[in-house]
Amino acid sequence: MIRNPILPGFNPDPSICRVGADYYIATSTFEWFPGVQIHHSRDLVNWTLVKRPLDRAAQLDMRGNPDSCGIWAPCLSHADGLFWLVYTDVKRYNGNFKDTHNYIVTAPSIEGPWSDPVYVNSSGFDPSLFHDDDGRKWFLNMLWNHRSDSVGGQPKSPGFAGILMQEWDAADRCLVGPAKNIFRGTPLGLVEGPHLNKRRGWYYLTVAEGGTGYDHAVAMARARRIDGPYEPHPQLYLMSSKDAPLAPLQRAGHGQIVETPDGAVYHTHLCSRPLRHDLRRSPLGRETAIQKCRWGEDDWLYLDHGGMVPAVEVPAPDEAVPSVPRGAQCHRFAGLNGLPPEFQWLRTPYPQRLFSLTDRALRLHGRESIGSWFEQSLVARRQEDLRFAAETELEFDPCSPQQLAGLTHYYNQHKYHLIALTWHETMGRVLTVFSCPAQWPDARLEFVLDGPVPLPPTGPVRLGMTVDLERLQFRYAVASGDWQDIGPVLDASLISDEAGRGVHGSFTGAFVGMVACDMSGAAAPADFSGFDYRPL
Repeated sequence: MIRNPILPGFNPDPSICRVGADYYIATSTFEWFPGVQIHHSRDLVNWTLVKRPLDRAAQLDMRGNPDSCGIWAPCLSHADGLFWLVYTDVKRYNGNFKDTHNYIVTAPSIEGPWSDPVYVNSSGFDPSLFHDDDGRKWFLNMLWNHRSDSVGGQPKSPGFAGILMQEWDAADRCLVGPAKNIFRGTPLGLVEGPHLNKRRGWYYLTVAEGGTGYDHAVAMARARRIDGPYEPHPQLYLMSSKDAPLAPLQRAGHGQIVETPDGAVYHTHLCSRPLRHDLRRSPLGRETAIQKCRWGEDDWLYLDHGGMVPAVEVPAPDEAVPSVPRGAQCHRFAGLNGLPPEFQWLRTPYPQRLFSLTDRALRLHGRESIGSWFEQSLVARRQEDLRFAAETELEFDPCSPQQLAGLTHYYNQHKYHLIALTWHETMGRVLTVFSCPAQWPDARLEFVLDGPVPLPPTGPVRLGMTVDLERLQFRYAVASGDWQDIGPVLDASLISDEAGRGVHGSFTGAFVGMVACDMSGAAAPADFSGFDYRPL
């Protein structure tokens, strides 16, 4: 069986393609760098991260991009001996305007080399590229209408004006011919995330609708001509959890069809797993799942198990092997040539200004404050489990309260918890714990200790956290001493999509990682010898 989600933790907007016996899924990365995650599988059960293709300044520079902007909804395809990746770099989210620039990059293999981007348009987000069997290529994206009340984190349908399609000339690398609005969606509204598929003379259009919250859905329509008119699916939606509030997989929507070599059909989708059904908060963000489907006698696609609610377990292809359980990941940074693959940083294509690997540690160069949209020295990995423990060891010698380094449970500038080593005017080196508990829009801090905890003047300090659903407990140890809890139990549920602005206000997921800030501008170094992440 396939057990969902197949890509746990923040992995939204899955675009899937098959090349021979190999399956690839590309997912959104928003403000995290490098851009776009691509996972590989041979059986739809076991998946491995193999590439983040947007990894240099010529392809992507997100400095200044607001939280939850950056890379939205990539589409991965294969044609003419190349992989084609289309994506949006969103430069503005708040307000009526959406500055959404769409690009195409190509590569002869998933490993690369990936080309510099070719600009396509800026008329909306969620682009995709369809390769028709006559050799023509068609570029699709949702059309954004700024003349609407779709603002303030409470989207209304008028801003989502339909699915725009235009021919792409691969030789001249530009759009040609007229642009046509081919589908304005179902009554659920908020139509986005288009993908085209062709079968038996029908063009099938898969779209996401209802917004990426708890009314999300995968809708379908079909037409005999690529430019329509498109008729909706007889049940309107292929899948949705909007009318099943107790289903384990919520917020189901935004995915793509794939066929196995023997003709079995599956459909990816994003989903979330709220901590509780009476506490609709999902720290793991929007994850990737997949459902087995079947073609009905009416040539419409349906979930294989019936209904519209996605299943946690679905039958795997015959060639599948048992899934490999994920265990603890323990890293020692001494002698490494690069970061372990699960780690990312924020926005900048110049990581050498944020961190370096020495012969004994990962050195973070203190830059701007935690939550900065420009240069923030934060190296982190996704939270993939609702219960986990994380630990690191830190050597840091601050000389100012403006210098701090530590361990954080992080979502964005409005939502994080942090245990940090810093300096106090009379006590010297100390530990402090503070939170930004979903304080939008002013990002006001809460200092949760009665006072800073004194530390020895020199030497390493171990920092840890344990998260058990919505409960987070920080701890510390000096040198090889025993662990001690520090501070009260904090609310880990705040580090989620839904906290603060609400489910349509932010789109990533919880990270856990190492951070160094030096607001004095002196770039004080902090050395982290290792990092452990352990599912509980």
